[in-house]
Amino acid sequence: MNFRKAPDPNPNLTRALRRTLAGLWAERLLRCFWPFATVLLLGMAMLGFGAQDIVPPIWAMWGTITLVLAMAAALILGVWRLRLPTRADAAARLDHALPGRPLSALADAQAIGAQDAASQRVWAVHLTRMQARLRGARPVPGDLRLARFDWYGLRYIALTGFAVALIFGNPARVIEITEIAQMPSRAEAVGLGPSWEAWVQPPAYTGRPSLYLNEVDRTALQLPQGSRVTVRFYGQQGVMSVQEGLSGREEFDPADMAQDFEIEQSGRLSIRGPAGRDWEVVALIDQPPEVALDGVAERERGGLMRQDFVASDDYGVTGGEVRVALDLDAVDRRFGLEREPESRDALTLPLPMPTSGSRTEIEDSFIEDFSEHPWANMPVTVAFAVEDARGQQGETEPRPMVLPGRRFFDPMAAAVVELRRDLLWTRENAPRVAQVMRAISHRPEEAFRSPEARIRFSEAQDLLMASLDTGGLDTTARDDLADRMWDLAILLEEGELADARERLRRAQERLDEAMRSGADESEIADLMEELREAMRDYMRQLAEQPRERGEAPPDGDSMEITQDQIQDLLDRIQELMEEGRMDEAAELMAQLNELLENLQVAEGQGGEGMPGNEAMEGLGDALRDQQELSDDTFSDLQDQFSNGHDQQEGETGEGEAGEGAPNGLTERQQELADRLRDQQLQQLPGEGTAEGDAALEALERAQRAMEEAAEALEEGDTGEALSRQADAMEAMRDGMRAMNDAQAQDQRENGEGDQAQDTGDGGDRDPLGRARNQGGDVGTEDSLLQGEDVYRRAQDLLEELRRRSAELDRPEAELDYLRRLLDRF
Repeated sequence: MNFRKAPDPNPNLTRALRRTLAGLWAERLLRCFWPFATVLLLGMAMLGFGAQDIVPPIWAMWGTITLVLAMAAALILGVWRLRLPTRADAAARLDHALPGRPLSALADAQAIGAQDAASQRVWAVHLTRMQARLRGARPVPGDLRLARFDWYGLRYIALTGFAVALIFGNPARVIEITEIAQMPSRAEAVGLGPSWEAWVQPPAYTGRPSLYLNEVDRTALQLPQGSRVTVRFYGQQGVMSVQEGLSGREEFDPADMAQDFEIEQSGRLSIRGPAGRDWEVVALIDQPPEVALDGVAERERGGLMRQDFVASDDYGVTGGEVRVALDLDAVDRRFGLEREPESRDALTLPLPMPTSGSRTEIEDSFIEDFSEHPWANMPVTVAFAVEDARGQQGETEPRPMVLPGRRFFDPMAAAVVELRRDLLWTRENAPRVAQVMRAISHRPEEAFRSPEARIRFSEAQDLLMASLDTGGLDTTARDDLADRMWDLAILLEEGELADARERLRRAQERLDEAMRSGADESEIADLMEELREAMRDYMRQLAEQPRERGEAPPDGDSMEITQDQIQDLLDRIQELMEEGRMDEAAELMAQLNELLENLQVAEGQGGEGMPGNEAMEGLGDALRDQQELSDDTFSDLQDQFSNGHDQQEGETGEGEAGEGAPNGLTERQQELADRLRDQQLQQLPGEGTAEGDAALEALERAQRAMEEAAEALEEGDTGEALSRQADAMEAMRDGMRAMNDAQAQDQRENGEGDQAQDTGDGGDRDPLGRARNQGGDVGTEDSLLQGEDVYRRAQDLLEELRRRSAELDRPEAELDYLRRLLDRF
């Protein structure tokens, strides 16, 4: 660019031009020579990592030649594309970056009005402004972005590899490229006479380096089994040959110019001919992996199967699997299992492997939930298998066992699970299952505790009957029905009970059933934990009742029992069950049941109830009323179905199933929603705490569900109303649990403690001469369930009662009292 008028001397402009020019140089050099730098860094990284030692020398030579040619091509291309930047290029870039392009303006001449004084003054002002802008000029950096040229980020890959080689490799080995380039080619080798090359590449999983046998001075070698031996002869064919007893090959040409084989056994390797060599090779045999089961399979909490195992391999186990097959010969072929089962493939599940560390010795556990599988709690055979990197396998003998799975102790839940098992055994059992379900549904109110369970059972029965009416039960319908029946069994087993006493009774029933059916330790632990939680809720409920009713604490004519003592009794029951002493555990359980029937709660003198008790009582009443309303709604739905069936038999008209729901149900539902809204305005336990907020949120959910149920009843959609009522009850239970937790926290903070009391009647002395009704003091002034061995003392007392009741010469009144004591305990 030619400037007709040079600007005033401006040092800032000079510096800006120089730096802009430097940026142009960097930009153009980088764009032209980044391929050359990428190839160079990639080659240096490969040499720094010792790639020339991994591949055969001839490959290393050709790789080096290819690398040099690629570098030369990239360099030539870069020089051809390079355009050297000039000062004019820098000025143009700087001028383009400034507003008004001042350098171009200063180089221009006035074309119009050059003779007009006013125009000349305007032009002079314009030039002055442009000079002022040049005094503030800043250099323009070069554009070093290469993303649009390097689409795949090759420059970053090469730079990362070079950096890693620089840190972890040996950068000094880069100079070995000259030695590789000086290696004679095959044509040169032919001209120099017969020669040979041989190298050994051990399997990658061994972690051993390759050996170039031409440079090995030892005559005895120890090489891993599976190592690959490569031999190359140069020169006239037939002059040199190889003899080996390592691979077990039977037919091969010893004089073949290129030979490859794997080491399978120990033996001798010989190169015959000029400069030949001999080696005695000991093959390090890769032993197959081993696996063994450690102990017997256990049923964990929730029905999970746990099987410990140990596995080992000299180079490490790479994987494994567990195979589970039905042991048909051991199945008790009765009832629903009498027919031939449908064909099912054996289960194959992956064996857990450590994600880090060595795998030469593994001690781990296989944990899986088979509860929903058709073979759960049935005889099966289980085999463990492991594999190493060589592909060798080791496995255990199939072990017969009963496949652990969840067991159900509620009689109806167990019946539903058994019907589900029969359907999964074979679809030919569908008519038999349908017949049993019809028998159960004859009086559903006696078989099921909740409307939701009755509805789900009816839906499953209708699905089964519809499938049978349409020609049979296909696999998809069978699997869908099995899922529904499993969910129903879970609901029946776990229940949806709101009252603490009912939950406690349910927990006791399940524990009694477990005693009779011989449950294992994990199941006992689950049931005992459920009983403890129900017991805590029941004791808390008892503690609230006297305060809610405004009653005075029990007087001194009672026997005090603390919650800790009841927990000790529960611990003793669990201990006896785990030891297999079920009769003694049953006796203690009967005593506990008798004790719970007469429980009251005592507080300290003058104690006041915790805040929120009135709200708790109202919520409990609302929950019971909602349960009754749900039962009435379900009965109304059954009546609607019955009426609809009668109408279909007499006419062909259409009608809505939910039409005509009584307005009384709607009014009762809306009234319950209003009551719950009022209860939210009362003082609730734990206000301002996380538990209190959770309780309030649950009550709001319950209120919304109640209002939606009322709308559904108003519209005649009884089925939808039942679903919303179930949601409301579930939300209310969540709210009660949260308020119980908040109240327990308040009690701990206030130092209040509740105690349970077993009330009794009678005189000051019993026929055995012991004092009673002394506020917990019995005979020795000690509380009833205190002492070092209270259970042994209780057993001794029971034996004494039996002995005295057998003495017929005692007074009739005393014998009658003794018999009543024995009947009670």
